[in-house]
Amino acid sequence: MTDEGLTRRRALAMSGLALTGGLAGCGSDSDGDGPGGEPSSPGDTATRGSGGDTPTDGSTESTGGADTGGDGTPAGTAAFEDLTVRAERVASGFTSPLALSIPEPGRRFVVDQSGQIHLYEDGRLREEPFLDVSDRMVDVGGYSEQGLLGLAFHPEFAENGRFFVRYSAPAREWVPDDYSHTFVCSEFRADPGAATADPGSERVVVEIAQPQSNHNAGAIAFGPDGYLYVATGDGGRANDQGVGHVDDWYDAVGGGNGQDVTENLLGSMLRIDVDGEASGTPSGGGGGTTAGSDGPVRDYAVPEDNPLVGSDGLDEQYAWGFRNPWRFSFGPDDRLFVGDVGQGAWEEVSVVERGGNYGWNVKEGTHCFQAEDCPSESPRGRPLRDPVIEYPHGGADVSGIAVIGGYRYGGDAIPDLRGRYLFADWRAGGRLFAARETDEGLWPTTTVSVDSNEQFGPMVLSFGRNPAGELFVCTTASGQVSGESGAVFRLTGA
Repeated sequence: MTDEGLTRRRALAMSGLALTGGLAGCGSDSDGDGPGGEPSSPGDTATRGSGGDTPTDGSTESTGGADTGGDGTPAGTAAFEDLTVRAERVASGFTSPLALSIPEPGRRFVVDQSGQIHLYEDGRLREEPFLDVSDRMVDVGGYSEQGLLGLAFHPEFAENGRFFVRYSAPAREWVPDDYSHTFVCSEFRADPGAATADPGSERVVVEIAQPQSNHNAGAIAFGPDGYLYVATGDGGRANDQGVGHVDDWYDAVGGGNGQDVTENLLGSMLRIDVDGEASGTPSGGGGGTTAGSDGPVRDYAVPEDNPLVGSDGLDEQYAWGFRNPWRFSFGPDDRLFVGDVGQGAWEEVSVVERGGNYGWNVKEGTHCFQAEDCPSESPRGRPLRDPVIEYPHGGADVSGIAVIGGYRYGGDAIPDLRGRYLFADWRAGGRLFAARETDEGLWPTTTVSVDSNEQFGPMVLSFGRNPAGELFVCTTASGQVSGESGAVFRLTGA
């Protein structure tokens, strides 16, 4: 398969647009208005490197010491085997490829944070974008966690031509004056075999007021049940506090949205029915179906078996207690895997279940956050669920600063990975990580070497999977490089 870079005309058009991680480690945690300089990580909050420096954001000190095993890896997550994969570059020249969707064999759709969806088919990258929504977005120049963040094709796209995108729009009229922007998830339509979609076909499905510019999550995907799952971050800044972060039940840390299920839809995994007809006043505040009107658009139905339907809470909620769930996937066994970016000490991946509370901001990973002791359940009696994968910001082979959720491998090209969960960190030096499931406790994790004759990363932005279960990786050379360093690689056996 040939490697197709973008045309010079597109490369020039992209100049000046920053290639950013977009994944929100702790970007702009200090004031919510974006870092003023060039960050060394997805954000300006201090993070640990190999030296184990103490973070300055007030998060709990925990890495590299008492909670590690004799080989320097966290207890319960020692490396289990040596793994190597081969990476073949299949497309390049992107600004910031944050997602890859492959609804059918031979057609790969690359989501570029700058606002374009690009189609790769017949061994080449189409010159004209499949869809461009940059004129509907906020500016994403410089460091930004906003932009075009997600793409999901309807399960019956081949018949109905429906697909859904998630992007950051300017603040609507109903958004509070001190908020940053508007979370938008919209439906578009295209002839299923066409090279371009109809930009005028947009139907806004979900709008949410975003307090700060960071912690936007952004992934969307249809589950095996046919419903659309939507990840939302906690609203931004450090500690889940500040403008737009509500009071919750946990007094040790003031705020916030991760533990709230009644005031807004932030810090959660949502599940909605985009095939059903909306009825009545939508939950989560406001109503109406017109962008820019007196309330957010909520044009969908709610699955009757969502966990808070008929009780005190917002009906769209499927699971909560997240800080910034950057990328999620459904495994071959239909389980939902969610990578949640930590603050200053721990990164985590959880197997998410209906009605589950995943701890933020009571806990960061399996550790109490800003407290020596913390409860193990909410006042409703729901347990705070621990992740299945956890790694520190330093002091171990498997370490980093912002987790990139991946996939449980179910393909045939890499037999050594079959059944393993493959994931990465935004700044893992071109390596990948793999985890092996255990019956209880944290899953053992290990580094995965990448053999490639083209530069791989060194930063990873996201993963993609084709209908056969084979995996792809979206990378960039540097989190602050504009232009054409973004690339897509196909993984095979070494």
